[in-house]
Amino acid sequence: MSVRRVIAVFGLFALLLAGGCDGPTAPGRAGATPAIAPALRPGWQPLALPAPPGGAGRLLVRDATSCAGRWFLVGGVLDAQGGTRPAAWTSVDGTTWTVQPVRADSFYGRQNVFLSVACRDGKAALIGAKVGGAHGNPRVSTWRQVADGALVEVQASFETYGGPTAVNVSRLTAGAPGWLIVGNRSAGAASWVSAPAAAEFALVEGAPELASDPAGVTWAFDAVATSSGWLAVGGLLPAGRIDRDPAVWSSPDGRSWRRTVLPGGSEYEELQRVTLVGGVPVAVGLRGATFGAWRQEAGGWVAGGTFGRWAGAGVQAVASLVSSGDRLFAAVTDGARHSVWVSTDLGGSWREVAMPLGVSAGVDRDVTLVAVGDRWWLAADDGSRAGLWWASGPGV
Repeated sequence: MSVRRVIAVFGLFALLLAGGCDGPTAPGRAGATPAIAPALRPGWQPLALPAPPGGAGRLLVRDATSCAGRWFLVGGVLDAQGGTRPAAWTSVDGTTWTVQPVRADSFYGRQNVFLSVACRDGKAALIGAKVGGAHGNPRVSTWRQVADGALVEVQASFETYGGPTAVNVSRLTAGAPGWLIVGNRSAGAASWVSAPAAAEFALVEGAPELASDPAGVTWAFDAVATSSGWLAVGGLLPAGRIDRDPAVWSSPDGRSWRRTVLPGGSEYEELQRVTLVGGVPVAVGLRGATFGAWRQEAGGWVAGGTFGRWAGAGVQAVASLVSSGDRLFAAVTDGARHSVWVSTDLGGSWREVAMPLGVSAGVDRDVTLVAVGDRWWLAADDGSRAGLWWASGPGV
């Protein structure tokens, strides 16, 4: 089972416990956005991705990022026999892309698909995984970029990401302190921290306030670097309840954490992605049958607008959340299809953006976004083909 499918299965289980959904946002709720405006239609321009070495196969795209004048796109290659190998591309202008060399050291590393990428100072680090072993669990590896530009596998003990207390490894992010991974263990939300070289990650498991405790069961999805350290987002399932409340955690070092549970209602709520918009943390996640935004203000976190709606089948999820200037872009799946939305008021209101490729919901289908200046990029994989596009202009 893939890392993303583990997350999806857990989310579906929680939705079923909560009765599937609680209906749309109640009339009059602050920040609610009627879905009446027609979708924006930017002039998408396709970009070419060169084939990685190693033989023919279908390209897989899973995540993308940019920093310090460098762009990175990661995923893998699926061959005709069903085998996979890792693949990554880089660009210095977002237009012309080249294949990055990949050097794997382990049996499963050579079969990894890259799932999450982050960068700092123009250098990338990644999470990859391959389902395998007697129990069919994801075999997770981290990767770092070395001086010659190649991505090399980082050696780690099996228990660092696996072992008897493993649940999932979610997202990687970068910041001034180094690198941070968030995910979950049997004790609840967990983190992995690394110095700037990304040569080794240390597991932080069972940390007070981050992990589950008598107040409830914790689950972490994503994190972002802030001026004071790290901010992680997810949810808390309170003791005696069957629906999550949104939760955030702050940390100066990725090891010690302070939990804040946001006001929740009877509907199922959790934060799945977070980014900074002009220095302001904005998170997007589930709010009952819709997607909702939350932002941090001087007096605390407040709820923003809602958008989209659960399709009545499949799993809702936020696949990507990025920002540039005052624009916030979210890629989500409502259980039936993937869609992209934009906000220009810190998540207060949202408008759908037409994608260049229709992507239905399902296993091994992804949409990820990058935004830099007035340009933004969309990478999509519909399960049979993958592509990369860019667009710009005041309309988005």
